[in-house]
Amino acid sequence: MFAAAERRAGLIYVPAAVMWAYTLLARAGRIHLQCSIRDFFADLFSNAAYPPLDLTAEQIYLAGAVRPNADPFGALICAAARHLDLPLLTRDRDIEESRLVSVVW
Repeated sequence: MFAAAERRAGLIYVPAAVMWAYTLLARAGRIHLQCSIRDFFADLFSNAAYPPLDLTAEQIYLAGAVRPNADPFGALICAAARHLDLPLLTRDRDIEESRLVSVVW
């Protein structure tokens, strides 16, 4: 999927919840980006194959109704995939086992 996106033959939507989760992970030192979070996402979004996906009220309602685990970001990210009716790129076992969304990885 990533190779297809890089060839501009596919899209990988990046939910706003992912952006916020990365921000918190970087601040906590759990991920190490070689630039600011703003620059990281500006670079990612400069490739039209990785469009940002705004958080909507519908996604919040979906996330509140069904959660794969205790992670509120996981719930929002699943809700984004469900809202778009697209598979989710993740290695999160809880999400995969919940069967809330189709999982690719």
